[in-house]
Amino acid sequence: MFVSAALSCYKLTETIMLIKRKSIEKTESSRPARKNARYAPITLSEHNGVRYLHFGTEWIQGAMRLRKPDSLELEYAQQMMAWMLFVDQPTRIVQLGLGAAALTKFCRKWYPQSHVTAVELNPSVIEVCHSMFKLPADDDRLSVLEMDAMDFVLDSANHAQIDVLQIDLYDATARGPMLDSAEFYQACAACLKKNGMVTVNLFGDHPSFLKNLKAMQFAFHTVLCLPEVHQGNVVAFAFKSQPLQDFAELYQRAAVIKDITKLPAKSWVDGLKSWDK
Repeated sequence: MFVSAALSCYKLTETIMLIKRKSIEKTESSRPARKNARYAPITLSEHNGVRYLHFGTEWIQGAMRLRKPDSLELEYAQQMMAWMLFVDQPTRIVQLGLGAAALTKFCRKWYPQSHVTAVELNPSVIEVCHSMFKLPADDDRLSVLEMDAMDFVLDSANHAQIDVLQIDLYDATARGPMLDSAEFYQACAACLKKNGMVTVNLFGDHPSFLKNLKAMQFAFHTVLCLPEVHQGNVVAFAFKSQPLQDFAELYQRAAVIKDITKLPAKSWVDGLKSWDK
């Protein structure tokens, strides 16, 4: 299962030029300040056919290749989909933290039998995803909720309802998840069905990394992490029950995933074998 984890939030090179803010940003900047406003400004950049989302800094919060709006451009996002090795036919997939909607759109495309929910606190992120990142409108298979992720996982109506929970909750500084308590991960575990699992984007060289791991280990049956690479991001997997560890079967599943979606699924299994040694 383990592969090289890539960055969800890495610095742009000097060759990337920050573009002018487009319609959604102009709209947001013209609105009166919200009471108790706490959100960083949304900025965009484009380079070599890829549009990037930022929260007012050079750190990348999401990306979309303009010619392939439903594909996963960033490697970390591809690795967040490694749950495909373990969960065959999910009926409900939830994303905590919308980002540029890459995971949400990908899941909606490849899992037409599933209901996909994205939970995002910042209304401007939702708006910019619709206007600049081709996020479809809500329908019978997609729901985008403007709410706090903690409130969502604490809601008993969501308990034992979710097959896959993808967590990518970063602020403008992109140094560690915004929610990392034992209470949060216990609530995440409560939301999962018996064989459900969580994927989490973490930051390896930040003090929050070990805190997150300890909290997840307390809440879940099994927790595994991808090797740290680049500037420190690590993708972690947490399972509510014992995960499949038959490597021959995992490689078979990886071949099907690669054939259908073009995702590098074999490398996920290679990484799992390396971790298991």
